[in-house]
Amino acid sequence: MLARLASQNAHKLGELRLALPGWTIDPIVGEAPDETGDTYEANARIKAVWGRAQAPDVLVIGEDSGIECAALDGAPGLHSARWAPGLDQADALLARLATEDDRRARMVTVIVAHTPDGREIVVEGVLEGTLARDRRGTEGFGYDPIFVPLGETRTVAEIGEAWKNENSHRARAAHALRDALSSS
Repeated sequence: MLARLASQNAHKLGELRLALPGWTIDPIVGEAPDETGDTYEANARIKAVWGRAQAPDVLVIGEDSGIECAALDGAPGLHSARWAPGLDQADALLARLATEDDRRARMVTVIVAHTPDGREIVVEGVLEGTLARDRRGTEGFGYDPIFVPLGETRTVAEIGEAWKNENSHRARAAHALRDALSSS
């Protein structure tokens, strides 16, 4: 499968490539539009529509993701990548939750894919878990050093890339996309 990702985020691109072996996924070069939507799906669609204009003959993937914390009523959510400008996002979240006992959180990815024949496919991947009280592990990026998946005692950064490539929120969304495309 040949696809283009409507993002230049190298980490997301790498994760999608590993989650979808056998696919060729390249980034769309150019300045992506601002994420002005009020849901992950809306932001992913904005990217997919922009990407479709750049690459009309291949599958275009728009993606948006975030971390939602129960103690913060779902925040930072849509703003996960930019809610603490100039700071490491994971460290800022740990500091914000330092006195909170409710550590429940979930990582969410929504993919909106536009096919060359004009179909739109929307899929979601969710990873439930809790937040550690400190950074642990060296693999992954973003919130991986502080996110502990349900059923685990280690953070995603401690569990490692092989596990993440099969089980992360982004991998789950990628697998759902692959399954949706194979059943249509």
